[in-house]
Amino acid sequence: MKGVIFVEFMELVESRMGLDMLDRIIGEADLPNDGAYTSVGTYDHAELVRMVTALSNATGVSTPQLILMFGEHLFTRFSVGYPALFVEAHNTFEFLERIDGVIHVEVRKLYPDAELPSLSCTRPAPGELELLYRSPRGFADLAEGLINGCIRHFGEAITVVRTNLEKEGNMHRARFQLAHANP
Repeated sequence: MKGVIFVEFMELVESRMGLDMLDRIIGEADLPNDGAYTSVGTYDHAELVRMVTALSNATGVSTPQLILMFGEHLFTRFSVGYPALFVEAHNTFEFLERIDGVIHVEVRKLYPDAELPSLSCTRPAPGELELLYRSPRGFADLAEGLINGCIRHFGEAITVVRTNLEKEGNMHRARFQLAHANP
């Protein structure tokens, strides 16, 4: 997993819960690098899971809820840090439909060794979008948080229903059904 994800998670913890909390979870997570991450580095995603678990233990907030919250934060940070990725999309559905074919292509230019999830989209009916998430890391909570952040970014009234699907080999899968509240 790219270091930018780790850096953003640590910034979220520090900004919302303080430096003492960040130091505490780094210590409790027993990280091999003592929490020294660079944005361009590549790290084991299990280290992020250990930090989130430590944060959950310290705060009483569930791990899935923390990962979802982080996804929402991460989308906001991406929209600020990579505005060019948002130029062609004028709404949530347009943006989400561009992830695999456009955005992930651009991410791979910046980070050629990035292991990205697959996010395929279909439009089953007007005002609806179905997104299928596939990843060996199983961060559907993060994907859901990113989707929620996208909806908030575009200021739309969209409902999201998530269905966790059976693993397919080593791939974790989830289906997200999005529908405009007022199609």
